[in-house]
Amino acid sequence: MSTQSILKDSSIAFLEKYLNNASPTGFEAEGQKLWMDYLRPYVDTFITDTYGSAVGVINPDAKYKVVIEGHADEISWYVNYITDNGLIYVIRNGGSDHQIAPSKRVNIHTKNGIVKGVFGWPAIHTRNRGKEEPTRIDNLFIDIGASTKEEVEKLGVHVGCVITYPDEFMILNENKFVCRAIDNRMGGFMIAEVARLLKENNKTLPFGLYITNSVQEEVGLRGAEMITKTINPNVAIVTDVCHDTTTPMIDKKIEGDLQMGKGPVIAYAPAVQNKLRDLIIDTAQSKEIPFQRHASSRVTGTDTDAFAYSNGGVASALISLPLRYMHTTVEMVHRDDVENVIKLIYETLLNIKNEETFSYFK
Repeated sequence: MSTQSILKDSSIAFLEKYLNNASPTGFEAEGQKLWMDYLRPYVDTFITDTYGSAVGVINPDAKYKVVIEGHADEISWYVNYITDNGLIYVIRNGGSDHQIAPSKRVNIHTKNGIVKGVFGWPAIHTRNRGKEEPTRIDNLFIDIGASTKEEVEKLGVHVGCVITYPDEFMILNENKFVCRAIDNRMGGFMIAEVARLLKENNKTLPFGLYITNSVQEEVGLRGAEMITKTINPNVAIVTDVCHDTTTPMIDKKIEGDLQMGKGPVIAYAPAVQNKLRDLIIDTAQSKEIPFQRHASSRVTGTDTDAFAYSNGGVASALISLPLRYMHTTVEMVHRDDVENVIKLIYETLLNIKNEETFSYFK
Protein backbone atom coordinates (compact mmCIF):
# COMPACT_ATOMS: atom_id res chain seq x y z
CA MET A 1 0.00 0.00 0.00
CA SER A 2 1.04 3.61 -0.51
CA THR A 3 2.74 5.39 2.37
CA GLN A 4 0.44 8.38 1.98
CA SER A 5 -2.60 8.77 4.21
CA ILE A 6 -5.32 6.20 3.72
CA LEU A 7 -7.92 8.24 5.62
CA LYS A 8 -10.16 10.31 3.38
CA ASP A 9 -11.87 13.53 4.42
CA SER A 10 -15.12 11.56 4.31
CA SER A 11 -13.58 9.00 6.69
CA ILE A 12 -12.71 11.69 9.23
CA ALA A 13 -16.17 13.24 8.86
CA PHE A 14 -17.74 9.86 9.66
CA LEU A 15 -15.35 9.32 12.58
CA GLU A 16 -16.33 12.66 14.11
CA LYS A 17 -20.04 11.97 13.73
CA TYR A 18 -19.65 8.44 15.07
CA LEU A 19 -17.63 9.45 18.14
CA ASN A 20 -19.88 12.40 18.98
CA ASN A 21 -22.95 10.15 19.02
CA ALA A 22 -23.65 8.59 22.42
CA SER A 23 -23.50 4.79 22.50
CA PRO A 24 -23.57 3.68 26.14
CA THR A 25 -23.52 0.00 27.04
CA GLY A 26 -26.98 -1.44 26.50
CA PHE A 27 -28.06 1.52 24.37
CA GLU A 28 -25.84 1.20 21.29
CA ALA A 29 -28.58 1.19 18.63
CA GLU A 30 -28.16 4.72 17.25
CA GLY A 31 -24.41 4.33 16.95
CA GLN A 32 -24.85 0.98 15.23
CA LYS A 33 -27.16 2.58 12.67
CA LEU A 34 -24.53 5.20 11.86
CA TRP A 35 -21.87 2.52 11.56
CA MET A 36 -23.97 0.28 9.33
CA ASP A 37 -24.90 3.18 7.06
CA TYR A 38 -21.21 3.96 6.55
CA LEU A 39 -20.27 0.32 6.01
CA ARG A 40 -23.18 -0.54 3.70
CA PRO A 41 -21.43 0.21 0.33
CA TYR A 42 -18.53 -2.08 1.21
CA VAL A 43 -20.30 -5.29 2.27
CA ASP A 44 -22.71 -7.82 0.79
CA THR A 45 -25.10 -8.19 3.72
CA PHE A 46 -25.56 -7.60 7.45
CA ILE A 47 -26.20 -9.73 10.51
CA THR A 48 -27.63 -8.25 13.70
CA ASP A 49 -28.61 -9.95 16.92
CA THR A 50 -31.06 -9.47 19.76
CA TYR A 51 -28.82 -7.16 21.80
CA GLY A 52 -27.55 -5.05 18.93
CA SER A 53 -24.21 -6.39 17.75
CA ALA A 54 -23.84 -5.64 14.04
CA VAL A 55 -21.85 -7.53 11.43
CA GLY A 56 -21.15 -6.52 7.84
CA VAL A 57 -20.40 -9.60 5.74
CA ILE A 58 -18.31 -9.98 2.59
CA ASN A 59 -18.65 -13.36 0.83
CA PRO A 60 -21.37 -14.74 3.13
CA ASP A 61 -21.46 -18.12 1.37
CA ALA A 62 -17.76 -18.89 1.79
CA LYS A 63 -16.72 -22.03 3.67
CA TYR A 64 -14.26 -20.33 6.03
CA LYS A 65 -15.05 -17.29 8.14
CA VAL A 66 -12.73 -14.58 9.42
CA VAL A 67 -13.87 -11.98 11.93
CA ILE A 68 -12.34 -8.54 12.35
CA GLU A 69 -13.85 -6.94 15.40
CA GLY A 70 -14.17 -3.85 17.58
CA HIS A 71 -16.75 -2.96 20.22
CA ALA A 72 -19.42 -0.30 19.93
CA ASP A 73 -20.25 0.65 23.52
CA GLU A 74 -18.92 3.38 25.77
CA ILE A 75 -18.82 3.69 29.54
CA SER A 76 -21.62 5.65 31.19
CA TRP A 77 -23.68 6.01 34.37
CA TYR A 78 -27.17 5.05 35.50
CA VAL A 79 -29.54 7.14 37.57
CA ASN A 80 -29.70 5.17 40.83
CA TYR A 81 -31.41 7.42 43.38
CA ILE A 82 -33.21 10.77 43.33
CA THR A 83 -33.29 12.80 46.56
CA ASP A 84 -36.29 14.76 47.81
CA ASN A 85 -34.50 18.00 46.93
CA GLY A 86 -33.87 16.93 43.32
CA LEU A 87 -30.29 15.70 43.30
CA ILE A 88 -29.39 12.52 41.43
CA TYR A 89 -27.03 9.80 42.63
CA VAL A 90 -25.52 7.32 40.19
CA ILE A 91 -24.00 3.88 39.68
CA ARG A 92 -21.58 2.80 36.98
CA ASN A 93 -22.49 1.32 33.62
CA GLY A 94 -19.08 -0.11 32.76
CA GLY A 95 -15.80 1.16 34.14
CA SER A 96 -16.70 4.84 34.58
CA ASP A 97 -14.03 6.82 36.42
CA HIS A 98 -15.45 8.55 39.48
CA GLN A 99 -12.38 10.74 39.89
CA ILE A 100 -12.96 12.70 36.68
CA ALA A 101 -16.68 13.26 37.26
CA PRO A 102 -16.89 16.38 39.50
CA SER A 103 -17.75 19.53 37.47
CA LYS A 104 -18.38 17.53 34.27
CA ARG A 105 -21.46 18.27 32.18
CA VAL A 106 -23.73 15.32 31.43
CA ASN A 107 -26.56 14.23 29.19
CA ILE A 108 -29.32 12.20 30.82
CA HIS A 109 -31.12 10.13 28.20
CA THR A 110 -34.90 10.01 28.67
CA LYS A 111 -37.90 9.14 26.51
CA ASN A 112 -38.51 12.90 26.27
CA GLY A 113 -34.99 13.51 24.94
CA ILE A 114 -31.78 14.73 26.53
CA VAL A 115 -31.92 16.38 29.95
CA LYS A 116 -28.79 18.41 30.72
CA GLY A 117 -27.05 18.30 34.07
CA VAL A 118 -23.72 18.64 35.87
CA PHE A 119 -21.80 16.60 38.39
CA GLY A 120 -21.70 19.03 41.30
CA TRP A 121 -18.96 19.30 43.92
CA PRO A 122 -18.45 21.49 47.00
CA ALA A 123 -16.39 24.64 46.38
CA ILE A 124 -12.74 24.55 47.43
CA HIS A 125 -13.44 27.30 49.99
CA THR A 126 -15.82 25.06 51.93
CA ARG A 127 -13.78 21.87 52.06
CA ASN A 128 -11.58 20.78 54.94
CA ARG A 129 -8.16 21.49 53.48
CA GLY A 130 -6.46 19.41 56.12
CA LYS A 131 -8.51 16.36 55.18
CA GLU A 132 -9.94 16.55 51.65
CA GLU A 133 -12.96 14.33 51.01
CA PRO A 134 -12.11 12.08 48.04
CA THR A 135 -14.60 11.45 45.26
CA ARG A 136 -16.51 8.20 45.70
CA ILE A 137 -19.54 6.68 44.05
CA ASP A 138 -21.62 7.37 47.14
CA ASN A 139 -20.85 11.11 47.18
CA LEU A 140 -21.05 11.87 43.46
CA PHE A 141 -24.26 13.65 42.54
CA ILE A 142 -25.83 15.27 39.49
CA ASP A 143 -27.67 18.59 39.59
CA ILE A 144 -30.16 19.28 36.79
CA GLY A 145 -31.40 22.53 38.26
CA ALA A 146 -34.40 20.99 39.97
CA SER A 147 -35.33 21.59 43.59
CA THR A 148 -37.63 18.60 44.17
CA LYS A 149 -37.88 14.96 43.18
CA GLU A 150 -41.16 15.77 41.43
CA GLU A 151 -39.42 18.33 39.19
CA VAL A 152 -36.83 15.73 38.21
CA GLU A 153 -39.47 13.15 37.35
CA LYS A 154 -41.54 15.70 35.42
CA LEU A 155 -38.53 16.15 33.10
CA GLY A 156 -38.64 12.41 32.38
CA VAL A 157 -35.69 11.41 34.55
CA HIS A 158 -36.15 8.20 36.52
CA VAL A 159 -34.07 5.43 38.04
CA GLY A 160 -32.44 3.51 35.19
CA CYS A 161 -31.94 6.44 32.82
CA VAL A 162 -28.49 6.26 31.29
CA ILE A 163 -26.08 9.19 31.57
CA THR A 164 -23.25 10.11 29.16
CA TYR A 165 -20.75 12.92 28.78
CA PRO A 166 -21.26 15.34 25.84
CA ASP A 167 -17.53 15.91 25.16
CA GLU A 168 -16.92 15.93 21.41
CA PHE A 169 -14.22 15.09 18.89
CA MET A 170 -11.23 17.34 18.31
CA ILE A 171 -7.81 17.12 16.69
CA LEU A 172 -4.76 18.35 18.61
CA ASN A 173 -1.52 19.34 16.87
CA GLU A 174 -2.77 17.97 13.54
CA ASN A 175 -2.31 14.28 14.37
CA LYS A 176 -3.87 13.50 17.77
CA PHE A 177 -7.50 12.43 17.80
CA VAL A 178 -9.22 13.28 21.10
CA CYS A 179 -12.70 12.35 22.32
CA ARG A 180 -14.58 10.29 24.85
CA ALA A 181 -15.40 6.76 23.66
CA ILE A 182 -12.35 6.31 21.43
CA ASP A 183 -12.37 3.14 23.55
CA ASN A 184 -13.50 1.54 21.40
CA ARG A 185 -15.52 3.15 18.66
CA MET A 186 -12.17 3.81 17.04
CA GLY A 187 -12.04 0.03 16.64
CA GLY A 188 -15.37 0.04 14.82
CA PHE A 189 -14.08 2.85 12.63
CA MET A 190 -10.83 1.04 11.80
CA ILE A 191 -12.48 -2.22 10.77
CA ALA A 192 -14.94 -0.27 8.62
CA GLU A 193 -11.97 1.40 6.92
CA VAL A 194 -10.50 -2.05 6.21
CA ALA A 195 -13.73 -2.98 4.43
CA ARG A 196 -13.62 0.28 2.47
CA LEU A 197 -10.06 -0.37 1.30
CA LEU A 198 -10.89 -3.91 0.22
CA LYS A 199 -13.77 -2.60 -1.87
CA GLU A 200 -11.97 0.37 -3.36
CA ASN A 201 -8.87 -1.70 -4.19
CA ASN A 202 -11.01 -4.47 -5.76
CA LYS A 203 -9.60 -7.19 -3.53
CA THR A 204 -11.21 -10.61 -3.58
CA LEU A 205 -10.90 -12.76 -0.47
CA PRO A 206 -10.94 -16.59 -0.45
CA PHE A 207 -13.06 -16.59 2.72
CA GLY A 208 -16.02 -14.85 4.27
CA LEU A 209 -15.11 -11.66 6.11
CA TYR A 210 -17.30 -10.70 9.08
CA ILE A 211 -16.74 -7.05 10.06
CA THR A 212 -18.10 -7.18 13.60
CA ASN A 213 -19.08 -4.32 15.91
CA SER A 214 -19.98 -5.95 19.21
CA VAL A 215 -22.02 -4.46 22.04
CA GLN A 216 -21.55 -4.68 25.82
CA GLU A 217 -17.79 -5.19 25.95
CA GLU A 218 -17.51 -2.77 28.86
CA VAL A 219 -19.58 -5.02 31.12
CA GLY A 220 -17.87 -8.33 30.46
CA LEU A 221 -17.40 -8.99 26.72
CA ARG A 222 -21.05 -9.97 26.48
CA GLY A 223 -21.77 -8.88 22.92
CA ALA A 224 -18.79 -10.77 21.54
CA GLU A 225 -19.76 -13.79 23.61
CA MET A 226 -23.14 -13.83 21.88
CA ILE A 227 -22.17 -12.93 18.32
CA THR A 228 -19.30 -15.43 18.06
CA LYS A 229 -21.81 -18.23 18.55
CA THR A 230 -23.93 -16.78 15.75
CA ILE A 231 -21.02 -16.41 13.32
CA ASN A 232 -19.03 -19.52 14.36
CA PRO A 233 -15.79 -18.16 12.84
CA ASN A 234 -12.53 -19.93 12.09
CA VAL A 235 -10.35 -16.90 12.83
CA ALA A 236 -10.88 -13.67 14.79
CA ILE A 237 -8.68 -10.57 14.71
CA VAL A 238 -9.80 -8.20 17.43
CA THR A 239 -8.84 -4.56 17.79
CA ASP A 240 -9.14 -2.55 20.99
CA VAL A 241 -7.09 0.02 22.87
CA CYS A 242 -4.23 -0.29 25.34
CA HIS A 243 -2.42 2.18 27.57
CA ASP A 244 0.24 4.60 26.37
CA THR A 245 2.53 3.97 29.31
CA THR A 246 4.54 7.17 28.80
CA THR A 247 1.62 8.92 30.49
CA PRO A 248 2.72 10.33 33.88
CA MET A 249 2.13 8.13 36.95
CA ILE A 250 2.04 4.86 34.99
CA ASP A 251 4.62 2.25 36.02
CA LYS A 252 6.21 0.63 32.94
CA LYS A 253 7.41 -2.26 35.08
CA ILE A 254 3.75 -3.13 35.60
CA GLU A 255 2.06 -1.93 32.40
CA GLY A 256 4.86 -2.43 29.85
CA ASP A 257 6.60 0.09 27.59
CA LEU A 258 4.12 1.33 24.99
CA GLN A 259 3.81 4.70 23.29
CA MET A 260 1.34 6.22 20.87
CA GLY A 261 2.91 7.09 17.54
CA LYS A 262 5.14 4.00 17.56
CA GLY A 263 2.67 1.65 15.93
CA PRO A 264 0.00 -0.95 16.64
CA VAL A 265 0.48 -3.18 19.68
CA ILE A 266 0.46 -6.94 19.14
CA ALA A 267 -0.61 -8.93 22.18
CA TYR A 268 0.93 -11.97 23.84
CA ALA A 269 -1.56 -13.84 26.03
CA PRO A 270 -2.98 -17.35 26.43
CA ALA A 271 -6.04 -16.37 24.37
CA VAL A 272 -3.85 -15.26 21.46
CA GLN A 273 -3.22 -18.11 19.03
CA ASN A 274 0.52 -18.21 18.36
CA LYS A 275 0.41 -19.02 14.65
CA LEU A 276 -2.10 -16.27 13.94
CA ARG A 277 0.01 -13.78 15.89
CA ASP A 278 3.08 -14.92 13.93
CA LEU A 279 1.24 -14.26 10.67
CA ILE A 280 0.38 -10.75 11.85
CA ILE A 281 3.99 -10.06 12.89
CA ASP A 282 5.33 -11.46 9.60
CA THR A 283 2.89 -9.20 7.76
CA ALA A 284 3.97 -6.14 9.73
CA GLN A 285 7.64 -6.85 9.06
CA SER A 286 7.22 -7.59 5.36
CA LYS A 287 5.09 -4.49 4.80
CA GLU A 288 7.30 -2.31 7.03
CA ILE A 289 4.44 -1.44 9.37
CA PRO A 290 5.82 -0.38 12.77
CA PHE A 291 4.52 -2.35 15.73
CA GLN A 292 4.99 -2.86 19.46
CA ARG A 293 4.57 -5.92 21.67
CA HIS A 294 2.63 -6.31 24.90
CA ALA A 295 2.30 -9.22 27.32
CA SER A 296 -1.18 -9.49 28.82
CA SER A 297 -0.72 -12.27 31.39
CA ARG A 298 -3.81 -14.41 32.10
CA VAL A 299 -6.40 -12.50 30.07
CA THR A 300 -6.39 -9.69 27.52
CA GLY A 301 -9.50 -8.11 29.05
CA THR A 302 -10.84 -7.61 25.53
CA ASP A 303 -13.25 -9.38 23.20
CA THR A 304 -10.32 -11.55 22.12
CA ASP A 305 -11.00 -13.69 25.17
CA ALA A 306 -14.65 -14.18 24.22
CA PHE A 307 -13.82 -15.24 20.66
CA ALA A 308 -10.84 -17.43 21.54
CA TYR A 309 -12.71 -19.60 24.03
CA SER A 310 -15.93 -19.97 22.04
CA ASN A 311 -17.18 -22.74 19.77
CA GLY A 312 -14.53 -25.22 20.86
CA GLY A 313 -11.74 -22.69 20.28
CA VAL A 314 -11.28 -20.00 17.63
CA ALA A 315 -7.81 -18.90 16.45
CA SER A 316 -7.77 -15.33 17.76
CA ALA A 317 -5.38 -12.41 18.00
CA LEU A 318 -5.40 -8.88 19.36
CA ILE A 319 -4.07 -5.73 17.70
CA SER A 320 -4.32 -2.76 20.04
CA LEU A 321 -4.22 1.00 19.56
CA PRO A 322 -2.05 2.89 22.10
CA LEU A 323 -4.22 5.41 23.95
CA ARG A 324 -3.75 8.04 26.63
CA TYR A 325 -6.27 8.78 29.39
CA MET A 326 -8.45 5.67 29.02
CA HIS A 327 -12.01 5.92 30.39
CA THR A 328 -11.86 9.71 30.54
CA THR A 329 -13.52 12.26 28.27
CA VAL A 330 -10.20 13.17 26.62
CA GLU A 331 -8.98 9.81 25.36
CA MET A 332 -6.17 10.46 22.87
CA VAL A 333 -4.64 8.43 20.03
CA HIS A 334 -2.18 9.17 17.25
CA ARG A 335 -3.44 9.34 13.69
CA ASP A 336 -0.42 7.35 12.44
CA ASP A 337 -1.30 4.46 14.77
CA VAL A 338 -4.90 4.50 13.56
CA GLU A 339 -3.72 4.26 9.97
CA ASN A 340 -1.18 1.55 10.77
CA VAL A 341 -3.75 -0.61 12.58
CA ILE A 342 -5.95 -0.37 9.49
CA LYS A 343 -3.01 -1.25 7.22
CA LEU A 344 -1.95 -4.16 9.42
CA ILE A 345 -5.40 -5.74 9.50
CA TYR A 346 -5.86 -5.16 5.76
CA GLU A 347 -2.50 -6.67 4.81
CA THR A 348 -2.95 -9.61 7.19
CA LEU A 349 -6.25 -10.47 5.53
CA LEU A 350 -4.53 -10.41 2.13
CA ASN A 351 -1.91 -12.83 3.54
CA ILE A 352 -4.62 -15.42 4.15
CA LYS A 353 -4.26 -16.40 0.52
CA ASN A 354 -6.28 -19.59 0.24
CA GLU A 355 -8.29 -22.18 2.15
CA GLU A 356 -5.14 -24.13 2.95
CA THR A 357 -4.03 -21.28 5.22
CA PHE A 358 -6.78 -22.18 7.69
CA SER A 359 -5.22 -25.60 8.31
CA TYR A 360 -2.05 -23.73 9.35
CA PHE A 361 -3.88 -22.30 12.36
CA LYS A 362 -4.77 -25.72 13.72
